[in-house]
Amino acid sequence: MRVLLLSAYDADSHKRWRRGLVAAMPDWQWTTLSLPPRYFSWRVRGNSLSWGRGESLALLRQPWDLIVTTSMTDLASLRGLVPSLAGVPTVVYFHENQFDYPRSKDAVATVEPQLLNIYTALCGDLLLFNSEYNRRTLLDGAAALLQKLPDHVPIGICEEIAGKSRVLPVPLEGEAFQVPRERPERPTFVWNHRWEYDKGPDILLAAARRFGAAQIPFTLHVVGQQFRRQPAEFAELRQLLEELGALGAWGYQESLAGYRQLLGQSHAVISTARHDFQGLAVLEAVATGCQPLVPDNLAYPEWFGSGGWHYSENVASSAANLAALMQRCALDIQQGAARPVPDVSAMSWEALSISYRQLLEQCAGGECGAD
Repeated sequence: MRVLLLSAYDADSHKRWRRGLVAAMPDWQWTTLSLPPRYFSWRVRGNSLSWGRGESLALLRQPWDLIVTTSMTDLASLRGLVPSLAGVPTVVYFHENQFDYPRSKDAVATVEPQLLNIYTALCGDLLLFNSEYNRRTLLDGAAALLQKLPDHVPIGICEEIAGKSRVLPVPLEGEAFQVPRERPERPTFVWNHRWEYDKGPDILLAAARRFGAAQIPFTLHVVGQQFRRQPAEFAELRQLLEELGALGAWGYQESLAGYRQLLGQSHAVISTARHDFQGLAVLEAVATGCQPLVPDNLAYPEWFGSGGWHYSENVASSAANLAALMQRCALDIQQGAARPVPDVSAMSWEALSISYRQLLEQCAGGECGAD
């Protein structure tokens, strides 16, 4: 099987997924093309030009049995620029969609990334989503957008997309389940997300203030991918944690082994996200034994049921709910009565690789589509 794997915006989670996919099927002949995760607007619109008229053109024109691509790829334009690709069975993996992605205040409103999602979905033969939440919000968002368009909008677009879509999460590496669990007596929390506005640092800061007022000794690790520009809340949060004597690890952890060891030393993982299409960072922490303190919406009910913290658009209410949950968790830890941690072993590569292989083989054999 000759497989071409395209990752047009190779963010950390995309990179982990494609590497795991290649490793799970070593008997296939994989060729990977990826583009760095920067200059978002140019990357999602220009990847077809970069590949279809760049140094990779000769490679793209080779005979392939299957194409596996992320949804960031402008598949319609790429097939137009390289016509030989149009006849190759293609699986599109949606790590996210542009319909449910929160926009910053200074972001320019445009429907182009959303239309690109629709075009790529229509061009793909099999569409895989990392959660039902991701799939549903794309379909709902596409339906709402198509209703706003002025004229000549074909019917049945969303039905066509839904008919060839499946849910198959990004799996966790086996090493995530083998982390030594050496948790201290002191309640220890970890927040492990991108340091950007959509991950809710304002909610985390407000919740930490409320929880700190309870005067329960605790430690909070704040880790994750950082950027040159960061929301101001992080500087305020660090000062608060220092004043409370609660500052744990801070910033990006260069060592994966060290990062996982940190998870194994934490009692609970916190998410304050305004959107999480799967919540891979939380799932990895849960695999090491952390209790999830997460919104009771987004993708989390699919993995953890309906319990937990319910996110609200009202920051004060959300922070109060999270602080109360942190306090309850801390008291349980002090009393030795912590709740059982959800079992996420079914989301490992060992458990899901069979499903990946079957679906990709079926698509390569011309049997793409949902059940």
